[in-house]
Amino acid sequence: MNKAIITVVGQDTVGIIARVCTYLSERKINVLDISQTIIDGFFNMMMIVDVTEADEEFGAIVEELDQLGEQIGVRIRCQREEIFTKMHRI
Repeated sequence: MNKAIITVVGQDTVGIIARVCTYLSERKINVLDISQTIIDGFFNMMMIVDVTEADEEFGAIVEELDQLGEQIGVRIRCQREEIFTKMHRI
């Protein structure tokens, strides 16, 4: 399994989860776990996804998610699981 971590942060608006999940589904990226909160109008979501069957290169997925975030007014970051884990060690 080839996992990645996706984080989405920004002002809460209707359809953020739908747009991100639609993008992932269209590229055969499976959502393994998802957590989201809204605090005082600010949206925060973290997803663990499996990109093993993705029909695009990982770099293209990262760029397209960044562009999608700009379209919907949030910041979307996608990192490979091993990089995310190493960056967030205590």
